[in-house]
Amino acid sequence: MGVETSPEAPVPVRQVLNMVGGWIGRLGRIWVEGQITEVNRRGNTVYLTLRDPAANMSVRVVGSWAVFDNPAVVDGARVVIHAKPDFYINRGSFSLTAIEVRAVGVGELLARLEQLKRTLQAEGLFRPERKRGLPFLPGAIGLICGRDSAAERDVLENARRRWPAVEFTIETVAVQGVNAVGEVVEALRKLDADPAIDVIIITRGGGSLEDLLPFSDETMVRAVAGARTPVVSAIGHEQDSPLLDFVADLRASTPTDAAKKVVPDVREQVQLVRQMRDRGRRAVMGRIDRESTWLSSVRSRPALADPVREIERQHERVLAARDRTRRALTVALDRAEDRLEHTRARLTALSPAATLERGYAIVQRPGGEVVRSAEDLRGGDDLLVRLPDGKVSVTVREGLDQE
Repeated sequence: MGVETSPEAPVPVRQVLNMVGGWIGRLGRIWVEGQITEVNRRGNTVYLTLRDPAANMSVRVVGSWAVFDNPAVVDGARVVIHAKPDFYINRGSFSLTAIEVRAVGVGELLARLEQLKRTLQAEGLFRPERKRGLPFLPGAIGLICGRDSAAERDVLENARRRWPAVEFTIETVAVQGVNAVGEVVEALRKLDADPAIDVIIITRGGGSLEDLLPFSDETMVRAVAGARTPVVSAIGHEQDSPLLDFVADLRASTPTDAAKKVVPDVREQVQLVRQMRDRGRRAVMGRIDRESTWLSSVRSRPALADPVREIERQHERVLAARDRTRRALTVALDRAEDRLEHTRARLTALSPAATLERGYAIVQRPGGEVVRSAEDLRGGDDLLVRLPDGKVSVTVREGLDQE
């Protein structure tokens, strides 16, 4: 229920604190999960801070030594605390009074990670098509790693051994504990905002499940998914699989493997260039040799080797064809002439003129009709007698004797 106040009718501090204490007291006992930091013991009382791993928030927890006499109560441990919310009116401070402390078991952590993995996968953060390819030769590489860590040395030494001119921008952060998520995310945002950075490597060495938990944190996973720059995950060893591996653009099994995948080996590239150059040279020389052989073959053909001789040969063929044609035509004309003479002789032999030459005459009527029999004639008929040397007109006398 609200309290009516005004500048003329304010409430005293004690009343405000009493009301806040009353509201908090009505919460009752609750179970709270978090990560332990800043554990201090004063006599039989233990003071610690319980931090939310996914947010920059924490709460003070107070309890008796008997409650916290538990191997799980160490800095960085994930625990579940049964506590009563308390508000100290005199100091105006809030805290939790611990009643029971339980460690979050490995099995429970794995189950929560699996549930988070399914959630992120359903959102599409692990899809292969959203992953970006790495540049062949990055101009500058962002490296997020622990301070003075073996992972940093492995990445730098292997990368520079492969390509001595490679450049790194290094952000050293906490890679385990309560501050790891916040520092890694902040370093990622800083490197991602730098246009000179072509790829970012997030790396650390191996460790227990609890040590690697920050790299399965939802905040970090979503930060990597939203990065503009390709991100390479190189966390732990081959068997380690934090959720960061699934959302990163490329997973490397170790820090050394990350250096090999991000930076090309200059010796291998030089050898590859030489091999490609040699293959190109062999291909070109082979093509030139084939074309030279073809050209030599073409040039060796008679038409090109001695073009005048070919012309002369064709000229001889033309002359021979002309002579054959001439001979064939002459023979054909001679045969035709012989046939003509023979036909003319036959015509002459069969001609009436030839008969007349032998002493015969042709008797015709004036109309040209040939008289074939004496019986056809009558006295007084006019006839035309054709002789070899001319024609004679005659008249038939009546009483002509017949032979």
